[in-house]
Amino acid sequence: MIAINLKTDHMRNPMGIDVSNPCLSWNCKEGITQSAYEIEAVSNGAVIWNSKKVQTRQMHAVFGAETESRQKVSWRVRLWDERDEAGEWSEEAAFEMGILDKAQFTAKWINPELTCDPEIHKPASYLKTAFQAPAGQSARLYITCHGLYEAFLNGKRVGEFVLAPGTSTYDKKITCQTYDVTDLVREGNNEAMVILGDGWYRSCSGVDGDRNLYGEDIALFFQLEIDGVPVCVSDENWLASQDGPIRENDMQQGEVYDARMETPENWHEVKVEEFGTETLAASDSVPIVEAERFQGRIIITPNGETVIDYGQNLAGYIEFTLYAREGDTIVLTHGESLDENGNFTAENFQDRSRHKEGGTKQQVRFTAKEGLNHYKSKFTIWGFRYAKAETDMDLSNAAFTSIAVYSEMKQNGWFECSDQDVNQLVSNSRWSLKSNFCDVPTDCPTRERAAWTGDMGVFVDAGIYLEDCYPVIRKWLAECRLNQYDDGKVANIAPKNNLPTKFTEMLAGSVGWGDASIIVPYALYKRDGDVRILKENYGMMKKWYGFLEGRARQKGEKSVIEKENPYASYTIETGVDYGEWCEPDVNGMMAMAKPQYKVATAYYAYSGKLLAEIAEILGKTEDAAHYRTIAEHASKAFHLVATENGKIKSDRQAEYVRAISFGLLSREEAQEAAKDLNQMVIENGYHLNTGFLSTPSLCSVLADYGFVETAYKLLLQDTMPGWLYAVKKGATTIWENWDGINEKGEVKASLNHYSYGAVSGWLFSGVCGIKVNKEEVTIAPQPCRQLAYAKAVYESPLGELTSGWRYEGEQITYEITIPSNVTANVILPDGRQEKLSAGSYIF
Repeated sequence: MIAINLKTDHMRNPMGIDVSNPCLSWNCKEGITQSAYEIEAVSNGAVIWNSKKVQTRQMHAVFGAETESRQKVSWRVRLWDERDEAGEWSEEAAFEMGILDKAQFTAKWINPELTCDPEIHKPASYLKTAFQAPAGQSARLYITCHGLYEAFLNGKRVGEFVLAPGTSTYDKKITCQTYDVTDLVREGNNEAMVILGDGWYRSCSGVDGDRNLYGEDIALFFQLEIDGVPVCVSDENWLASQDGPIRENDMQQGEVYDARMETPENWHEVKVEEFGTETLAASDSVPIVEAERFQGRIIITPNGETVIDYGQNLAGYIEFTLYAREGDTIVLTHGESLDENGNFTAENFQDRSRHKEGGTKQQVRFTAKEGLNHYKSKFTIWGFRYAKAETDMDLSNAAFTSIAVYSEMKQNGWFECSDQDVNQLVSNSRWSLKSNFCDVPTDCPTRERAAWTGDMGVFVDAGIYLEDCYPVIRKWLAECRLNQYDDGKVANIAPKNNLPTKFTEMLAGSVGWGDASIIVPYALYKRDGDVRILKENYGMMKKWYGFLEGRARQKGEKSVIEKENPYASYTIETGVDYGEWCEPDVNGMMAMAKPQYKVATAYYAYSGKLLAEIAEILGKTEDAAHYRTIAEHASKAFHLVATENGKIKSDRQAEYVRAISFGLLSREEAQEAAKDLNQMVIENGYHLNTGFLSTPSLCSVLADYGFVETAYKLLLQDTMPGWLYAVKKGATTIWENWDGINEKGEVKASLNHYSYGAVSGWLFSGVCGIKVNKEEVTIAPQPCRQLAYAKAVYESPLGELTSGWRYEGEQITYEITIPSNVTANVILPDGRQEKLSAGSYIF
């Protein structure tokens, strides 16, 4: 037996982390069961830690030695199988610490701009310096900035991280990257150059178009070391220029580029700023990188415009080459769709009445030099499939490419079935995930670009089936902690992407959104088993739930409950909540105008139950007892306000889904509620009318309570509202609204929101039945003849699991593969149960 897929803190060979005791994890190959492991860690040629032989099946361990600044550690694992026979040592994995002691930084913050005018779009700044480097074994660059940076040493780009250093709550934490630049530095004379752009720090942001959210400056922090000794740092000896080719840059609005200025001129001194190093922290996450590339196809629309179709809606930017005369111009405006007449539009994601700059441009304005021109965006990112080209140039020999840009993630899950529209739905879900996981998970890459809590709360289970996105979600949870209000409210968006208002602070108390602070970490723990995610976020969870306890105690002048309520102190009936949100045929803003007491009380009970379980896991027995009591009383309060003799009182599917999925009903009540829900769906023509919070659980609730055929008919519904409606309309991503493009072809709202793609999670956990709970695996497929076959492959934290089924005449054949060191409880629809160890099986 041998260890494979070695990770440090859920990443592959991370560089520049500051987690002093990271989690080391692996999977097993060959053999049946791991009976023991041994980990050996080496630094500077010496063994610094050996775990000795540890008798366990667990495939993870906490690093057991103290770490230091800049320390590089290599580690490997040896496994013993079920016969207690030792296998070969694994290949080595590695991690490297960043600078942990802030006093070891000698660099200064330098500002390349000598004047400050917050009202205008500014050119990118170019900074340079020359330095001498001695011969050495290892060169490291530690770098960050206000804004975005792209660094070069001796003319070669440093690293593959784009839009670096990423986004964060800059006034509380600025992430600093570490790069191995050994191959870029030479003995003797060297030159460093850095280009700085506005980035999340001061670009136009959010639906309101606010600018300078964190400051009006841009600034560089740069420390290059040879064998641990600084040889080049940012200081007053650097020079700067604003006379380079990037004349304007903005994350949302785009770039203005003049190829005639590709050699910057008019270099001047820089300003040293006293920004300090207290907020510097390691990224402890994966970089943002360029990924898939799509060649553009030029089309002429009915109104005569030249439009480039890249074939895939995505988040990213563009690259092109073209021949031109000096001074020729081209303007490229990017959008997600063509309108009902087949012409280019970007109107679906505009809110010109609110946006302080009149809307989201997503535009490149390029001025050419003589001859061959090449352009690739640097400091901007958009959501788009199409680009309208405005130019007098001949584009017959031009080549246009769109580049998908997102956090570096490895695909975790593959799903295939007999219905190609469902396969496209899964592809759309994956693309909306990738389009929105750019350092933190955002709702859409066009209009808002906001890291909403509610979206992650409903999508987390599906997301970790599709992509290895644990580090991205973990980083975002850290931003949620930084942005939590003193009274316990969890900011709806973290990091912020608009200037705060009293209204946004009030809405930060919304249930379903704030509850993501409990739901998301617990979902990661249950899938992965790394208890640190609970420890890291437990304080935030407690503060949030304390806020809910305060809401439950608050009562208005007149109770919204029309009957005697012995559980009034456990009923949330005041405050403002988004509620179900985006329910078909329901005005969400009008619904918000009155207390959402059923939704709020349901979440009060559910989150209390989860928090009690979390407290028990962490050994906090008093907390566990406290939250368990509240959850039990809140559940009774929900019964009182939402049911009559145990039956749900509502004509909305969401009320049934929530009560069942949250476990707020007895088994008998839940079965009856599921029966009623099934009938409601049938009477609605197999259409859903659930909203934002409940839609992800609709199919699973129906199928789990025996209404599998209805669940499949919902999945396969291709008229609005239904998941396959958008597929039939040619969607390549998940839409914000069910009718993002209506039957007339009219376009509205975002066409790249991942949240409704959460149904993909049920394809893995329900249709193919793959469920992972820490070290427990259940395979319980739910087949239906509406599909001829279905198969899912999931590279889980425990290893690669496969579950598929196929109808063959009157028979159904199941194919299941279990990885080494995993025992799965297989439950088939006919009642058969099997305990399977590693291997491939056919039933």
